[in-house]
Amino acid sequence: MTRRRKARPFFAHETALVESDEVGEGTRIWAFAHVLEGARIGRNCNVGDHCFVEGGVVVGDHCTIKNGIALYDGLTIGCGVFLGPNAVFTNVRNPRVSERERQPFLPTRIGDGATVGANATIVCGVTIGEHAFVGAGAVVTRDVPPFALVFGVPARRRGWLCPCGEKIRLGRACVCGRRFRRAKGSGIEPAPGSR
Repeated sequence: MTRRRKARPFFAHETALVESDEVGEGTRIWAFAHVLEGARIGRNCNVGDHCFVEGGVVVGDHCTIKNGIALYDGLTIGCGVFLGPNAVFTNVRNPRVSERERQPFLPTRIGDGATVGANATIVCGVTIGEHAFVGAGAVVTRDVPPFALVFGVPARRRGWLCPCGEKIRLGRACVCGRRFRRAKGSGIEPAPGSR
């Protein structure tokens, strides 16, 4: 007599290994991906081929995690985030083999609606703000403000992007109708009354 496996609310490719019970409805996990027990993945996400998700990772709803990405403990990903192929996340700033010199994992946060381009490296301990855009191949070593466009090695702010993907010009409405203004510090924020 064969045991029937409990129906899951998500799809996992036959070669994927999903140990977590906290994967949301409608999520798709593709070939050779490995999701460890304790990882939390939201609804309607897409986890690509050869991805690895450690047990302390939290992924929001409607995220796309492209092929070849490893997500480590301490990483929190908001809703609607896009991670390009082979993006790299670290969890220890100065890794050492010696047990005596092990450091605690540094938390890293990716805000709602953010994009991380292919082959970008995100050094642990940073926060990428909501709707920020990290260009392909960038190396992010410090926090990225919301709506910022960053690229280069190390990544530097090169402009501002609207959630619709168009370049923001302060004082003018975006093609989608949103308006932005300067915020406290060096960032920007949606203008009052902007949709």
